[in-house]
Amino acid sequence: MFIDTHCHFNFPAFATDLDNSISRIRKAKIASLIIPAVSADHFSQILKLTEQYDELYAALGLHPIYQHSHADLEKLSDIVSTFPNKLVAIGEIGLDRYDISVDYQQQLTFFRAQLNLAKRYELPVLIHSRKTHDVIYHELRQANLPCRGVIHGFSGSYQQAMQFIKLGYYIGVGGVISYTRANKTRHTIAKLPLESLVLETDAPDMPLSGRQGQINRPENIVDTFNILCQLRVEDYKQIGKTILTNTLTLFNRINKMKIQNQIY
Repeated sequence: MFIDTHCHFNFPAFATDLDNSISRIRKAKIASLIIPAVSADHFSQILKLTEQYDELYAALGLHPIYQHSHADLEKLSDIVSTFPNKLVAIGEIGLDRYDISVDYQQQLTFFRAQLNLAKRYELPVLIHSRKTHDVIYHELRQANLPCRGVIHGFSGSYQQAMQFIKLGYYIGVGGVISYTRANKTRHTIAKLPLESLVLETDAPDMPLSGRQGQINRPENIVDTFNILCQLRVEDYKQIGKTILTNTLTLFNRINKMKIQNQIY
């Protein structure tokens, strides 16, 4: 039984054929998936989806490479303050220095504001970080969030990963581990504490090796899990059980009882 902690299920690749998409994730034994927002325009759409289907949960946030206004931040704050039934995190938020055309100082301002929001309402965060691991670490240490969160799409070093883990954060394991050329990431994921890992797809992005140019789908989390089992020394049952426990511990607003009933 799997939980995809990061899937853009509101994107057209899935939203234009929702019944089929839901049928496919159920067949793949995906108990739940979390849909992170990238802009304020997505908030209502994501919340509506989560009310339509039991498996879907929401993370609301302002992605660093998109343009946002302070009105968007106020909208986010207003929605979070109402505690929507299936809101489980603030995300996708963070910093990105890969695209130098994006105003970095504005990114930092919005990131800090959203960390404060997560702290105020005791919600975990989904962190986007490209070429910013050291700064992100500093900001998270300063913020001292009560519920911590996930470093999404991690591709840094073992030392950087352990810094985040020592702060109480989880590392998101996705399709990058399917690429044999990603030796650093594969070796890092193989060595990290199993109790600090969660699974994600970032669908429809981040396709697995051999599927470049194809739409990544949440069902591919099964393949990512199988690759993870090849990299780790633990038994696959232990890996599956531990990662599920990690996910439900972090995202404590997911309906655990419903998932346990599905398993047993």
